Amino acid sequence: MEYEEAVRRLAPCGLDCSRCADYASGEIQKLSVRLVELLNGYLRVARVKEDIKPVFAGYPQFEEVLKSFAQAACSGCRGNNVLCPIECVAGVCTREKGVDFCFQCGEFPCSKKIDPQIQERWVNFNRRMKEIGVEKFYQEQSRLPRY
Repeated sequence: MEYEEAVRRLAPCGLDCSRCADYASGEIQKLSVRLVELLNGYLRVARVKEDIKPVFAGYPQFEEVLKSFAQAACSGCRGNNVLCPIECVAGVCTREKGVDFCFQCGEFPCSKKIDPQIQERWVNFNRRMKEIGVEKFYQEQSRLPRY
């Protein structure tokens, strides 16, 4: 993987946007589209099965979630259609500083208010990128669960 491709996929905080369930054309979105196609009309079968396996009573909710995944439209943090529910100052700050990732800034780690949901990962991911390089970091992360 080349640096530019890793930058496109990774957010400035180090999270992998391309593996997010909300990422347009990501693997989750593509697989969800295919699963929606394959399960078209399955509600009839789920209703028959729910007497034997009560979990199938929740099939309509599963179908709604699956369709939501299939409609993923986020461009990732570096794109024009950012739909991430986490407000992160890293994206704005890195653009202002003219760097791709926080670790490339002389002030890292800074005292800016980073969302508590990503604070620890933000520091750890950026330290790891600095240590092994962005391309190797992306390869390393791509082998781990996104969530």
